[in-house]
Amino acid sequence: MKRTSKRTNNRSILNKFRLPAEFEPHEATWIGWPFNKSDWPGKFSPIPWVYGEIVRYLSVGEKVRILVQNETERQKAVRVLKSVHADLNNVEFFKIKTDRNWLRDASPQFVKDEYGNTTLIKFKFNAWAKYDNYKLDAKIPDFIAKKLKLDIHQATFENKPVVLEGGAIDYNGFGTLITTEECLMDDENQVRNPSFSKSDYEEVFRKYLGIKKVIWLKKGIVGDDTHGHVDDISRFVNKNTVVTVVERNPNDDNYKNLLENKEILLDSILQDGTKLNVVELPMPSPVIFKGQRLPASYANFYISNYAVLVPTFNDENDRKAIGILAELFPDRKVIGIHAVDLVWGLGTIHCLTHEQIL
Repeated sequence: MKRTSKRTNNRSILNKFRLPAEFEPHEATWIGWPFNKSDWPGKFSPIPWVYGEIVRYLSVGEKVRILVQNETERQKAVRVLKSVHADLNNVEFFKIKTDRNWLRDASPQFVKDEYGNTTLIKFKFNAWAKYDNYKLDAKIPDFIAKKLKLDIHQATFENKPVVLEGGAIDYNGFGTLITTEECLMDDENQVRNPSFSKSDYEEVFRKYLGIKKVIWLKKGIVGDDTHGHVDDISRFVNKNTVVTVVERNPNDDNYKNLLENKEILLDSILQDGTKLNVVELPMPSPVIFKGQRLPASYANFYISNYAVLVPTFNDENDRKAIGILAELFPDRKVIGIHAVDLVWGLGTIHCLTHEQIL
């Protein structure tokens, strides 16, 4: 990959960056091979096999770049991937010590500059302003930049690094971004950037990601330890269409919040002034393990070159969700990935992947 010339971190250059959409063609998908058993206490043994299935489908249509802790972990991953018949010719391993490996949030954003070259935008990662084990994961953006020989820019506001996770935003590649007030604007719980206003965030998004329009939803789903990530509730499937999860049971804790989010989307316009097309996705029945409600949502799907991988939960709505997405992605396979064990880690398929656009 050709290295772009080094550019200064100034407004005139950064305004010209564009954050491509996940549904655009990928060069690769990044994931981190699971190793931290504390993320799935008492349920770790099936997790590598779930990852194996994910990599098997990803490797059909693009490179899969996998972070591993060491050679021993690489060999474990290879054994799993051979067993599930993943295309190892499309798999690359990178050795780096990490904490937890939820790459949606710890990875950099892959953006395009005004010449069409890929460069990286690094946001500060602090484990969702909740956990202490993140210092190794915070090094992932610079590691990727070095390995790919790409320029990287630290996102700042008033000379301070900006905290942001990839799961907090979703985007259409044309300048519209969706996020939630619960995640970015709450000044009491899991505060990312103290004293930030919406206009501050919008300036950061404009400057570093080329965003012209921000749609602010309210709250995320129950059980989400990130405190409101948008990738569990509303996702772009093309440049003018969003799927958003809805809860049909009025007694469910998610009912009012998801209804409010849907109403906001129905009233929203895109960066070009046109109406947003909104398609409903169902929610699965509550997934509860050891007395804890988990953040199970069909919206946490991942769009790869070959397929859309959808978390499933042994629920009657699994088929409905897959059917809705299949109509929206006629050029891709839509495949369910069993995620009842995976969601015990408080995240599923989108949380553990990150696209690198071609």
